[in-house]
Amino acid sequence: MTNELLVTNSGKHLRGQFPGVAEEWTLNRPHVRNALNPAIICAMHKALKAAEESGVRVVVLKGNGPTFCAGADLQYLQKHDAPAGETPRHFLSSIWDLTIAMENSPVVFVAALHGHAVAGGLELALACDVVLAEEKTLIGDGHVGRNLLAGGGASARLERSLGRSTAFWLALTGTLLPARDNAFAGWLRCVTPMGELDANVKTIVNQLLNVPAPAQQAYKRVLQAQVPPPSETERDRELDAFDRHWVEQNVPQTLRLFLNKNRKAS
Repeated sequence: MTNELLVTNSGKHLRGQFPGVAEEWTLNRPHVRNALNPAIICAMHKALKAAEESGVRVVVLKGNGPTFCAGADLQYLQKHDAPAGETPRHFLSSIWDLTIAMENSPVVFVAALHGHAVAGGLELALACDVVLAEEKTLIGDGHVGRNLLAGGGASARLERSLGRSTAFWLALTGTLLPARDNAFAGWLRCVTPMGELDANVKTIVNQLLNVPAPAQQAYKRVLQAQVPPPSETERDRELDAFDRHWVEQNVPQTLRLFLNKNRKAS
């Protein structure tokens, strides 16, 4: 795989007999468990615009290496000086903009989860239209375990997708649950045996492409209108809370301690 942060691919292994209408986007920072930073979010914005302009119907989002995505890049986050009032709000706003654009797009997004889908990784998956996972994938919000609050939409999307009880449990404990847990039964399209994720992705993509595009895209608009994407008010509420907590609790200090501990352990 290349050194690109986001690898887009419309190879035959994905699109089957439907050339030019399906793409695979691979998060490609395996050395940091595909942690999200401004560059990779910018690349996803550009890839989405290009996909829409070229008539792509389905995008599969996956991760390179042992993990789908473990969330935001803590090395990047901890550089913001909380005592000086600096927060990563601009970066988090770009994640919000991306996920809302994904929800409003005519493109159908399929998230293929493996390894871990935590924090920002879960937030990306929550913005997708279809989600599947390998059975041992660990899924969770995870923010509170690092003295963080959600900043990429989890506070607005968790309950909508997983229900109130599961949303509160994942958010308030930071617990990670395996994909086969009943908590995800109404959200995951399927849970695959280990090693069978790609085959199931291909089946799902072919099913999505085997119906007329205009009807599918119109129906997605109707479904999104019934439960619209999070509002500007919800975004501001989440990011305002993040900023207050970040500064008042000097969260970068906690992150540096965690990163230093991990560095010594390795």
